[in-house]
Amino acid sequence: MFRKILIANRGEIACRIIDTARRLGVHTVAVYSRADRAARHVAMADEAVAIGDPAPKDSYLRGDAILRAALQTGAEAIHPGYGFLSENPDFAQAVTAAGLAFIGPSAQAIRRMGLKDAAKALMAEAGVPVVPGYHGADQDPAHLAAQAERIGYPVLIKAVAGGGGKGMRLALGPQDFSAALQSAQGEAATAFGNPAVLVERYIQRPRHIEMQVFGDGRRALHLFERDCSLQRRHQKVIEEAPAPGMTPQMRADMGEAAVRAAEAIGYAGAGTVEFIVDASQGLRPDGFWFMEMNTRLQVEHPVTEAITGIDLVEWQLRIAAGEPLPARQQDLTITGHAFEARLYAEDVPAGFLPATGTLAHLRFPDHARIETGVRSGDTISPWYDPMIAKVVTHGATRAIALRALETALTGTEVAGTRTNLGFLIALTRHEGFGRGDIDTGLIERDLPALVRAARPDPRDRALAVLGLAGLDDPRIRGGITLWQPLRRTIAWAGGEAVLEVLGPGAARVTLDGSTHEIGHEGGRWWVDGAPRPSRIVNHAAGTSVFGDCAVTLTPLDPLARGGQETGGGLTLSPMPGVVKAIFVAAGQPVASGVPLAVLEAMKMEHTLTAARDGRVAEVLARPGDQVEAGAPLIRLEEEEGDG
Repeated sequence: MFRKILIANRGEIACRIIDTARRLGVHTVAVYSRADRAARHVAMADEAVAIGDPAPKDSYLRGDAILRAALQTGAEAIHPGYGFLSENPDFAQAVTAAGLAFIGPSAQAIRRMGLKDAAKALMAEAGVPVVPGYHGADQDPAHLAAQAERIGYPVLIKAVAGGGGKGMRLALGPQDFSAALQSAQGEAATAFGNPAVLVERYIQRPRHIEMQVFGDGRRALHLFERDCSLQRRHQKVIEEAPAPGMTPQMRADMGEAAVRAAEAIGYAGAGTVEFIVDASQGLRPDGFWFMEMNTRLQVEHPVTEAITGIDLVEWQLRIAAGEPLPARQQDLTITGHAFEARLYAEDVPAGFLPATGTLAHLRFPDHARIETGVRSGDTISPWYDPMIAKVVTHGATRAIALRALETALTGTEVAGTRTNLGFLIALTRHEGFGRGDIDTGLIERDLPALVRAARPDPRDRALAVLGLAGLDDPRIRGGITLWQPLRRTIAWAGGEAVLEVLGPGAARVTLDGSTHEIGHEGGRWWVDGAPRPSRIVNHAAGTSVFGDCAVTLTPLDPLARGGQETGGGLTLSPMPGVVKAIFVAAGQPVASGVPLAVLEAMKMEHTLTAARDGRVAEVLARPGDQVEAGAPLIRLEEEEGDG
């Protein structure tokens, strides 16, 4: 076993690796950008080395700086985590060339699986089922359109490099193909520096099921499947293991195919073979096809650990240190069921835009496994993925594990930034998901109801008013009439309410046109005669009430400036980012919903559209500009009657 390793990553995965290394007695070296100087992974590691400025290209993607840090600190191996350099064959090769161990597969294996088209051809040779499609080198638009006709619509256009849903577009028919192709190629060129695409048959009711594989360079085994079908815009939201409805025969066939895939390239370490599954007639052994192989540890690996009892990071370290596979296939069994929910800093009502902010309050329940790289007081910055934590639960059955996930999420408290917490809670209560009746389109089909369910309860807003007034401690509320009026107006950024003190332990709050009676009895809050499972917390950002969906009220700041308003016909940047494209010019008429600009932020492109019909008065930004949240980008002429 290694004496010291360097972790070439940040956030929750760096913390996760440190946990296992510490248990094994392995010393750890963290690397950090200027933005991460006070980050949790830096505090946890035995040593830490600064490697550059906040932008990933100036820090976590600098293989030379990371390798230099490893050599200077005497590390014997480098663990890349996931993302950043984890699937960069040149980095893996440089690590081994420097005499260090790369805790992952060989550079050759990464290269062979790095391009989706070449990987699929390789898998077809190895006898792994592959979705019908075109994976050739001819990228002429006319040729690609002809291939789409041959395959049969609908088709999916996908970037041959990269992943994460980038460079992926659906064409329902010939009339959609040209625009979808241009969009996919443009995003692929931006994200991966490679505009090449492949074209595949689009599975009508697809499920995304993947197999966890492990190899030692000679032989491989699988640790069963994970179902990652609950997605939005090709981004995973909640994962589980095992897959609902999986049959023993299909599990065996899919596992054998995944092992063939790994052994075909002499795979060493942890990897995931992803399959697209046709769920239109249930799970069938003849209804799955190879999609891609991720040559690294996956974000959702904890659910596999939960059902197998195996520490996958420990296995990674042992295999990289030269040990053979620690188990045989027949030694592995599934125990119970597990879920993982990804808690993100996101503005759900604004279309799931990534959010930033300082975590004024962060608290997780004790009964769930929490994977996080942040603490109360840390900042979610615009430089990196806005994940706050992964919430993982395990139970004897799927129903028990799902109920445990719902309870864990409702017990999670986060304030200081917008999150998708209420949305996740709504998903755990979704009837179809509860039955295991899922596919990759579930969220999009039911999105309005899921978002609506995530809205704060008015009764919790009334409790937040009480907290903002400083009356959240029941022990002092009986004496407040000595120093405050019985009736007063409580104002906060974005609203106000009338608060009336009715006597010891009783108050009335009127806001948003409704009146709520509040009391405290038996150690809990009561609103309108019913108990509320809510907790009031005061923190640096204001007052929050935590229940099904967090409510946070921020005190008025006379110096605060509005950042998201669209008065005067202005289209504002919803977050910090880089302007990738401007589609309009001064004097040009536009219709409501027409794209105006593209903003790149947090590794994704966001299209900003016109809020109304009008004419462009000014273009206030140029492609390449780095802008802050609230920066004006486009101004439309004022409508008649505006003044």
